[in-house]
Amino acid sequence: MNISTGLVRKMEDFDPKMKDILFCFMDEIEEKTSIIAVGRGDFDELKNVVRQLAESQNRTEHRVEELAVAQNRTEHRLEELAVAQNRTEHQLEELAVAQNRTEHRLEELAVAQNRTEHRLEELAVAQKQTEIAVTALVVGQEKLRSELGGLSMDVGYGIEDKMIPHLRQFALHEFGIEVTLVDRRNVFYPDGNHDEVNLYVEGKKDGHTQYLIGECKAQPGKKDFDKFSQELKRLQSVLKGEITPFMVGYHFAPEVESYAVEQYPQILRYKTFQITAYKRSFSPSPQGFGLHDANTKIRKNLQ
Repeated sequence: MNISTGLVRKMEDFDPKMKDILFCFMDEIEEKTSIIAVGRGDFDELKNVVRQLAESQNRTEHRVEELAVAQNRTEHRLEELAVAQNRTEHQLEELAVAQNRTEHRLEELAVAQNRTEHRLEELAVAQKQTEIAVTALVVGQEKLRSELGGLSMDVGYGIEDKMIPHLRQFALHEFGIEVTLVDRRNVFYPDGNHDEVNLYVEGKKDGHTQYLIGECKAQPGKKDFDKFSQELKRLQSVLKGEITPFMVGYHFAPEVESYAVEQYPQILRYKTFQITAYKRSFSPSPQGFGLHDANTKIRKNLQ
């Protein structure tokens, strides 16, 4: 213990026993004071610790409040997630129901597909049968067309054969033509092609060469007039003389007759009986009906 100098001087007058007691007392006081000083320091440190703990507590409480708010948000979010989960589960149930319906529909479609495939197989068999029948029909049609063509040719030639014996008198009385040749002949062209003329009549009128060119059909149609007109254009390029064309038939339909009058007024029209009404003529002409060498004169005209 630090004792001031003045106090030491005053204590020199004391009784030694008293001085010892005094020194012991002072040591006791110093010891107590030392203990008290250490306790205050700890107290100050304790207060500091308490203050820090209080601040930490405040921070902890603030953090707890924040955590409580976060907890509330989490709970709200969990509620939303629970609602969303319920919706998801409901949607999954609906999807499961839809999947069941889809699977059921697929099964129905599979059954329908099997029926369709079976029907297609039946149709394929029927198609083959139809093709066989159509093939047979085509063959029959071709045969019929061939037969009709032959029949048409026979009819055409039959008309020509009926007309030819009357053409001399017909040409003389109708047109004043002195006939020198009656024929059914092929007229050739420089390119090698030819036309078959059904009724070919050649003669003279007032010293000029005349041709009667006739076409025979059982019942002439519009296309027959079109075809005959094209043939006449080709004949005019090789026959050196005046050509009088005519069409002969058993009957002319009204629309065909109107068409012929409008489109081909230069082509005369006769019914078979109008020509056969003339007396058959078999004059002893050296050319007869042109059967001696029918193509000779045509070829000369080509030269």
